[in-house]
Amino acid sequence: MKKYILLDRDGVINIERKDYVKSWDEFVFIKGVKEAIKLLNDNNFEIIIVTNQSAVGRGIISEEQLLEIHKNMLRELKKSRCKINSIYYCPHHPEECCNCRKPKPGMLIKAAEDLNFDLNTSILIGDSDTDIIAGKSVGCKTYKVDRSHRLIDIVKEILSKKG
Repeated sequence: MKKYILLDRDGVINIERKDYVKSWDEFVFIKGVKEAIKLLNDNNFEIIIVTNQSAVGRGIISEEQLLEIHKNMLRELKKSRCKINSIYYCPHHPEECCNCRKPKPGMLIKAAEDLNFDLNTSILIGDSDTDIIAGKSVGCKTYKVDRSHRLIDIVKEILSKKG
């Protein structure tokens, strides 16, 4: 049985910017992220990114620019033998009240339907309360990243429980 981990992007994989990541030049991996993703891959986890990207809905970047950032991120991760299975993103402005913007669970539900996995046996790792609320609302086990508890620390904790 495949195991699934859903990761937020900004603040979990890359350094979050208050003015949004608008180009590949502004995208900076957080220390230990590549190691964490490689550990997950090596332990047979399927990794799905679920990320709010309101910079698109706000007109700060185009959807094409967002896709270019993601393409470059995947390319750089592949160089470290890391694999992300899918990326789901909400491009909407917060005031649009869509169902896919976390804390609503639409993006997570869509990923589970598309990829045929059970959210109740999945893990969501995020850096904000909205991530955790979305994950808990669909039955995911959740972990919150912060300055002292980075993705690599959480991954090591998860893997130590598996063994």
